Amino acid sequence: MKKNVLIVTGPTATGKTALSVSLAQRLGGEIISADSMQIYSEMQIGTARPTKEEMGNIPHHLMGFLPPNQEYTAARYRSDAFAVMQKLLDRNVLPIVTGGTGLYIHALTYDLDFSGAAPD
Repeated sequence: MKKNVLIVTGPTATGKTALSVSLAQRLGGEIISADSMQIYSEMQIGTARPTKEEMGNIPHHLMGFLPPNQEYTAARYRSDAFAVMQKLLDRNVLPIVTGGTGLYIHALTYDLDFSGAAPD
């Protein structure tokens, strides 16, 4: 059986969060952030990280989990996001990847090879 993953992406302030929360409520999903700044803790301002109210009681993954002084790469995002996706799929929950960081989206949708690339 094929497993589905939904991706909602686009520019800043286009309603991605509201759409994703609505879809998650209707389709039984949870949200995986694909925003390179929302991963950092203590960075709510300037990242448009959704408030508790905006999250609509939908679990959001890969948000606010890393101190701002720690390095995080697209390769690590790919690994972390795939791990979350698998856990959700194992529970028959629809993963909804939401965000506007193009490299993160490409890391999930294309077979990018990050080996040998030093972080910059």
